[in-house]
Amino acid sequence: MPEITRRDVAAIIDHTLLKPEATAAQVADLIRQAKQLGTYAVCVSPSQLPLADTGEVHVATVVGFPSGAVKPQIKAAEAEQAVRDGAEEVDMVINIALAKQGDFVALEEEIATVRRAIPETLLKVIIESAALTDDEIVEACRAAERAGADFVKTSTGFHPSGGASTHAVSLMRSTVGDRLGVKASGGIRTPEAAIAMMEAGASRLGLSASADILEGTDR
Repeated sequence: MPEITRRDVAAIIDHTLLKPEATAAQVADLIRQAKQLGTYAVCVSPSQLPLADTGEVHVATVVGFPSGAVKPQIKAAEAEQAVRDGAEEVDMVINIALAKQGDFVALEEEIATVRRAIPETLLKVIIESAALTDDEIVEACRAAERAGADFVKTSTGFHPSGGASTHAVSLMRSTVGDRLGVKASGGIRTPEAAIAMMEAGASRLGLSASADILEGTDR
């Protein structure tokens, strides 16, 4: 694999601030940092939308966050509102119970409900991989692909089971091939971890420690 540079890493970062206590001033600072760092996007809570002065930085948000335990129609309505408020990308949390119960038909329909609500918007599906078995990860990714998702994503970063792992990223990539993106998010705090996720198959990174990570990738 070619050497991964600072620019390579920055180009796939969603610079993220999803703490529920985050203020408008902190979000404005996030945008300033994203511009300075050259990250691909910022990812914020939907209540913070619309954002001002983002320049070339893309705008992502989350729905059904962080538990995923709301009705599909609520997630769809939340996604529609977010797009009206300027979101270019939506990261939705699945109903994890459906995956644990093995009800992947219902899971596919949940994702499809959100997909139908925002047909032109890039949709990432958060499967909370650390809470799933390998078989459940595979089936959740397959359901997301059948439902028309653009990305599968490891984690919210808020679940007690943990965040991203290279094992989960590799498994997700092998399941979706090059047909979907794979976003690694949750607990990625060092340059080494970020690069390991990319080498495992991640095509997007959700990071809150973007500045420190990018400083460490200058090589």
